[in-house]
Amino acid sequence: MKINVTLPDGSVRSYEHGATAMDVAKSISEGLARNVLSAKVNGEVRDANRPLPGDCNLALLTWNDPDGKATMWHSSAHVMAEAVESLYPGAKFGIGPAVENGFYYDIDFGERSVGEHDFAAIEAKFKELASKKASFIRTEVSKADAIKYFTEKSDEYKLELIEGLNDGEITFYNQGNFTDLCRGPHIPDTSFIKAFKILNVAGAYWRGDEKRKQLTRLYAITFPKQKELDEYLAMLEEAKKRDHRKLGKELDLFTFSEKVGPGLPLWLPKGTALRERLVNFMKKAQEDSGYVQVSTPHIAHKDLYVCSGHYEKYGKDSFQPIHTPHEGEEFLLKPMNCPHHCEIYKSRPHSYKDLPIRYAEFGTVYRYEQSGELHGLTRVRGFTQDDAHLFCRPDQVKEEFKKVIDLVLLVFRALDLTDYEAQVSLRDKEDRSKYIGSDENWEKAEQAIIEAAAEKGLRTVVEYGEAAFYGPKLDFMVKDALGRKWQLGTIQVDYNLPERFDLEYVGSDNLKHRPVMIHRAPFGSLERFVAVVIEHTAGRFPLWLTPEQAIVLPISDKFVGACHDVVRVLKNSDIRASVDERNEKIGRKIRDAELAKTPFMLIIGEKEAADGTVSVREHGQGDLGTMAPASFAELVNGRIKAQLAAH
Repeated sequence: MKINVTLPDGSVRSYEHGATAMDVAKSISEGLARNVLSAKVNGEVRDANRPLPGDCNLALLTWNDPDGKATMWHSSAHVMAEAVESLYPGAKFGIGPAVENGFYYDIDFGERSVGEHDFAAIEAKFKELASKKASFIRTEVSKADAIKYFTEKSDEYKLELIEGLNDGEITFYNQGNFTDLCRGPHIPDTSFIKAFKILNVAGAYWRGDEKRKQLTRLYAITFPKQKELDEYLAMLEEAKKRDHRKLGKELDLFTFSEKVGPGLPLWLPKGTALRERLVNFMKKAQEDSGYVQVSTPHIAHKDLYVCSGHYEKYGKDSFQPIHTPHEGEEFLLKPMNCPHHCEIYKSRPHSYKDLPIRYAEFGTVYRYEQSGELHGLTRVRGFTQDDAHLFCRPDQVKEEFKKVIDLVLLVFRALDLTDYEAQVSLRDKEDRSKYIGSDENWEKAEQAIIEAAAEKGLRTVVEYGEAAFYGPKLDFMVKDALGRKWQLGTIQVDYNLPERFDLEYVGSDNLKHRPVMIHRAPFGSLERFVAVVIEHTAGRFPLWLTPEQAIVLPISDKFVGACHDVVRVLKNSDIRASVDERNEKIGRKIRDAELAKTPFMLIIGEKEAADGTVSVREHGQGDLGTMAPASFAELVNGRIKAQLAAH
């Protein structure tokens, strides 16, 4: 019997029953076949050498496809495990998934302590094994046989994973001398892997449970060409220089204190100034777009979050309830702003003529992230969202959604974040248990997002299973100057919270109707957003945003007074400036200002003081000549105006 295979371009080809995706690739070109890592069959990523199930839609995946990369990286995790097992007999293995950049494997080395000093040996063994061109062989295994195999191997981690599986859904993969419990898919053989590097070692609790044993997590990455690995490692070196934790300390922006608590950032004066610039920028944009500011407390009664559904879905990630002296009364640190805004909406009646209502708040929220997952400003326990919730009529949803897209793009342009795509995050196709609300409301919400994104001409990808529990969303995935991808900005359509909070408005028919909510946060969280901006700009912030735009440098103490006179003139023109009064030579002051990435240095000596001028140096550019302070202020404000006008 023949099977019909439909390719992405719509063409249909016929093959013998039992043909594989690799057979299809070879029939198109041998060159293509040499690059196929896996295949997407009817939307499912599978081994390229597995027989096709019959008539199907087929996409051949290479290194240029995200799913192709993920296949190679997951396969590489198996090769790394084989290398580890050959070097450290008796090692036991947890899980080894692909991640955004590479993969990891959680390993129990027993009494051995494995660290960076072991990387070279593991890398050498990996390269030896990869060069053998071992095929990845898939075998369906009964639960009894799977238990028998890993019992004999004394691997309790795999046995625990098998507990949750049933007969008919267990597969082993073998390559060389290594066999693993795995769903797959995998690349055809190990020869596709040409370059390998272990990047890091960390501790990871088994199944994320702090009460379980801590395993050794080896992070690594592979590439089909050594040149690509070399380029990636060079990028990592540049990323170290741009690390927001390092630059945040050097630029005096923020700090952390164990006494305050991990994951709770303290903003220093310069960091607070930068943060306030972002807040004021957003407030102005929101005022122009018809938003009104509201303010809500940092705690609320537990019942509020039970009503919203957040307690059920996020309770385990929240701080423990706060028990008051009143028996049975419990409060929670605020994990979300939206339930509070629902209560503000509900505090008075509304007519259809009032809508849309747009409530905005820079609200600080709290989530109990595990200590091992905290990372600078990008993963914290207390963070401030530029949150807003729009309450609108169903006929207003799409237009309001498009206006929010415009606001998100305004932020990106103002910070030169020009490389982005929009991710349409929808419900899981199969598992609906993670979500609340009716299918009808979900379908309406999803359709509104898809249409709005299309009408705004956004480059989009669709991801199933990434929706919020109460509604679908549009997430903006931004690439920074190093090509790293960050999730910044989100917009969500929600038919469900208005139902849970029984929100209403009186329509033109004089009957009560349910509004639709739009959740949005263009920055996401200020903490994470600042971290991304620091690393994207390497600390050289746009002139309108930088905490200090100029520093005035006296050549000697007798010119300090003249420097302060200049600062007063600049402040009258809204230029942020200060005087470096340290007893240091001018060369040292200039070097320190360059290291602090201060945009402009204004130097005053004998001649400048007599003429009422300043000698101007620009960071990274050098001498701009001598000019009056008022002229310098015009220069700076002109650049800022041009920069923001362009966006």
